[in-house]
Order: sequence, then C-alpha cells, then structure tokens
Amino acid sequence: MNKFEQLGLNESLLKAILDLGFENPSEVQEKAIPLLLEKDTDMVALAQTGTGKTAAFGFPLIQKIDADNKNTQALVLSPTRELCLQITNELKNYSKYEKGINVVAVYGGASITEQARDIKRGAQIIVATPGRMQDMINRGLVNIKNIDYCILDEADEMLNMGFYEDIVSILSDTPDQKSTWLFSATMPQEVARIAKQFMSEPVEITVGAKNSGSATVSHEFYLVNARDRYEALKRLADANPDIFSVVFCRTKRDTQAVAEKLIEDGYSAAALHGDLSQAQRDGVMKSFRGRQIQMLVATDVAARGIDVDNITHVVNYQLPDEIETYNHRSGRTGRAGKLGTSIVIVTKSELRKISSIERIIKQKFEEKSIPSGIEICEIQLLHLANKIKDTEVDHEIDNYLPAINNVLEGLSKEELIKKMVSVEFNRFIAYYKKNRDISTQSGERRERTDSEPREFNNNGAVRYFVNIGSRDNFDWMSLKDYLKETLDLGRDDVFKVDVKEGFSFFNTDPEHTDKVMEVLNNVQLEGRRINVEISKNDGGGRRDHNGRSGGGRSSAPRREGSGGGSFGPRREGSGGGGFRSDRNSAPREGGFRSDRNSSAPKREGGFRSSAPRSEGSSDRAPRRSESFGDSPRPRRPRRD
Repeated sequence: MNKFEQLGLNESLLKAILDLGFENPSEVQEKAIPLLLEKDTDMVALAQTGTGKTAAFGFPLIQKIDADNKNTQALVLSPTRELCLQITNELKNYSKYEKGINVVAVYGGASITEQARDIKRGAQIIVATPGRMQDMINRGLVNIKNIDYCILDEADEMLNMGFYEDIVSILSDTPDQKSTWLFSATMPQEVARIAKQFMSEPVEITVGAKNSGSATVSHEFYLVNARDRYEALKRLADANPDIFSVVFCRTKRDTQAVAEKLIEDGYSAAALHGDLSQAQRDGVMKSFRGRQIQMLVATDVAARGIDVDNITHVVNYQLPDEIETYNHRSGRTGRAGKLGTSIVIVTKSELRKISSIERIIKQKFEEKSIPSGIEICEIQLLHLANKIKDTEVDHEIDNYLPAINNVLEGLSKEELIKKMVSVEFNRFIAYYKKNRDISTQSGERRERTDSEPREFNNNGAVRYFVNIGSRDNFDWMSLKDYLKETLDLGRDDVFKVDVKEGFSFFNTDPEHTDKVMEVLNNVQLEGRRINVEISKNDGGGRRDHNGRSGGGRSSAPRREGSGGGSFGPRREGSGGGGFRSDRNSAPREGGFRSDRNSSAPKREGGFRSSAPRSEGSSDRAPRRSESFGDSPRPRRPRRD
C-alpha cells in the first residue's frame, strides 16, 4: 500500500499527518485522495463506517482551499451534531499548518446567532447538519451560492433520518459548477436519486462489495423467548467479562428502561437517546470513551456519529426496521483492522429478518446458544484467575505483608487460592447455579453448511479448555483450523469452538481425548507453552446448523474498575463494577419492566414509530429502502 507521501499531498498536510500518527492510508483514502487531487470531479465513494472516510475527503479538500479567500468555498453535510463536531475537529487538525483556513460547525442545539457570526468572520469550510443549514439559508445568514465543493458524508444515514427534502433544497441553492463528493456505507434508492439529480458523471469508488458488511465483523444470533430477552442480554455480558459494547434498542422508552435495569443489576451501563440534554449526552460519551461505561444502551438516532475505538461487541437487543441500519450498527465494531462481533437477540417471529440481512450484507450469521449458568461461572472463574495472574503488584503493600502473613498463617496454597476466589465468586455461582436454560433452537431455519456435521447431538462429547484466545489473533474459525491441523483431525472432529480473550473452549468426540491431551500439551505457540485441560462442562451436543454454545468473542482488555461482568461488588455510587448489585433479590427473570407512563406497550417484530422528531432529540424509526418485508411509508419531512 502506498504511503501518504506518494498520494500527492503537500508538505503541510504531511506534517499534520505525521503529528496524528497516521502511517499508511486506508483503502478508501488510497483510492480517493489521488483522484480528488488530480482534477475537480464528482465522486461517489461507498465504504463502511470506520474506514477513514473523513481523511479521504478532508486531505484533498484542505489542499484545494484558497486560504487567502475568506468566502465560503466548501460545505460538508453530516447527519448529526456529534459527527458534525467530529468532522470539524478533524479538519482543524488536518489544516493546523495551513495558515488562514477556518472551519466552522453549524448544528442544532447551539446558538444560531453565534454560528452566523463565526461564518461572517470568514469560514472557508462549513460543516453542517442539514436541518440547521436549511434554517440558516432561509434566514439569509449564510451564502453557499458560490461554493466550489460540496461533501455529503454518511449520505444514507442523512436520508434514513428524513433529511431528503432538506438536502435537495440545500443542493439546489449551490452552483451547478462545483465538485460534489458523496460518501455512504450503502447505496439505497434515495442516495442514487440524489447522485443522479445533482452529480455529473461521478466517479465511483467501492471499498468491499456494495451494501456488504465489514469482513472484520462476525455476526451471531441468539434465539430466545420474548420474555427472556433481557436475561439473555445479561448472560451474554457475563459470558464476555471484557465486553465494551453498544446495545441498540428501537425506542427511547426501551433504551432508558434497559439501561436502568442493567445499572440496577450492577452493570456499568448508561442510556443514550434524544431526551438527554447536550450536557448529559456529552457526559455519557465522555464516560463511555474512558471506559467507565461498558454497555452503552442507545437508539439508532442518538448513536449516529459515535466514533469510539475498540468496541468489542454491538448488541442488537432489538433489530432495526431497515437492513441498512443494521449495517451501520455493526460498523461500530471491527474498526481499524480489529475483530468485532455483532450480536442479535431474536425471537422465532424475527428469524426471517436474519435471512434478509444475510442476503444484503453477503455474510452468514452463526447461530449460538445463550450460555448456561455453569458455562458462565466457568468463564468468569477463569477470567478471575487470569486477572489475578496479570495484576501488577504495587510494592506499597510490602509494609503490610507481615501482618497479612500472621492472619493467613496455617493456610496451604490450595486453601488460600480457594478462599481468595470464593470471596468474589460465591455470590456469582449462587445466582446462576439454579437458573434455567433460556436458549431455544431455530430447527430447520437453514440447510446444514459445510462447517457443521449432520449429526443432531453428541452426548458423549468431551469439552476442553485451552489457554489461547483472541489475544493470540484467533477467532473461532481460525482456531478450529489450527486445532484440526495440529491434531491431524477431520473437519467435523473439532466442534463447538468458543473463543475468549485469553482462553478458549472446544469439543471433540471421546476417542480423540488422549491425542488432544498428549499433542497439545507439548506444543508451543510463539514461544508460549499451550495448556489444555478437560472442562467440567461438555458444552452440549452438536446441532445440524451453525450452532455453538457460549458467548461471543472479546477482543479488548477492560480497564480496572470499569465494571460490567466482573466479580467484585459494585463500587459505592458507581452504578457498576460487578456482575450484579449486592441486593437481596436476584434480577427478575423475563426482562425489565418500566414504571414510566407509556402510551403504548412494546411490540415484537418490525413495527415503526410514526411520531416526527427533531435532530438528536427523538427516535422515530428511519424510513425504509431495504425493509424487512413491510410496505414503505410516505416520506415525512424532518428538521433539526
């Protein structure tokens, strides 16, 4: 791949890129930057969220701007105020060594008078949300009749949010002789209509297949009864102790209720939806970026524009109405070449949606079972052991060791370990040991794939623990291939592979047990000895679909005290820190209950809310283009 120096960028931009720590351009940057620098042209770039699109248009835009001309030369439209501010800050960072270039953000929820004043002082680049931009045009506070460049970022998102009429009106107010650059993750009909109406022979750049999902994101679904949806969410969090996730709900009401119930049950969680003030929203996002929050429960509207690194999981607590929206949700994880997991919790009535998504994103979902209480306890116990092992010793404790030794005198090493683990673990195992299995099976949803045998069950399977996982760059498929090759076994002889951060589980038939123990316990991986043990839990039998027990993969370590799925009791006033709170009653089975007044009960399936909303403050479901089998609704206008 070319270095930035070979793309034609000037010295001031290269200096800024060096400061930002960028080494190699992403695929969309490598394709777009030379093209946009070479000539003034219209361009459509299709690339997933998190692929570096801002730099792909930002670098050439900065280089083309005339810093001596204080008039507005470029307009960048983005769907939300968060993304608007993010783009503004990034463009300022790119242009830090370009004298005289001014970038102004224009968005709802802030003083329109102040924004108009900033533009009047001289703003070569305006970054705006469509509703606020249209308002300023109507009031005569901004002039874009002579701009040279117009960039539509996250075009499909803007149209899904109801900004079609605003965008058409804004583009109609710009000159015909300009360069229009359209960036989008998908290409629904309305995006194509905008391109046809306002662009002239645009060059098209595609990163990956059109409308397809990211190759770094694996997709899983868990089939449960409707009343078990919340319990399933908790178990998935407990089965992934290092989870750092966004949990998506369809409505503000559900978002708030799920977040409140998670906090009540001791998880580090918070809600993000349109009823929050800007100050509340900023506080939540600051905590999430700092990992004080592990599970951010959000609506699609509120989550748009979020750009947070190292999100391990996206959890679809409820599926969206539109397939494109699912693609945007899953794009929050698996960024910058890192692996991520998109989880969907579904009921039987929603299985048809999984098939619809598979056809569009051109990727298969893996059906998995909600982990049992035994599995969760085993995962958490091993996580605790690894956490103790990896903890750095603070030598300030040395002064207290004599007194500690006196207290613990007479305990053997084994007794001491048991007591240490029991301090944090007893409450956990007491909760889960009597809990029922909540997984259901989809039966004949799809035909058997080549990756799974036709055998329906295998009660004699042996399950193993092995001390390698995602930190060793394995996912379930690559680990299965590694085990088959190392053990010289057939494709169906290794199954139910479940990868965690520092360890994994897998199954074989009993006749392979001696070989597994003998071979793997004498293998080294990159200088580290592999250790394999037989697990007390067999992980269940095989199934004739892509079913595997256990939770999803976790690929990023969690900071100390960040809560959510850990063992320790919840910190005072932290709202998280343990797998559940030290309350007298266990979390209720069958999901959450909101005590708030509600105008309508929550409905299963793909029903949409029809109330209009303003930007970032309400959560009407987006308009359809690729819908889940329902008829499209008439378009509704939308304003900031």
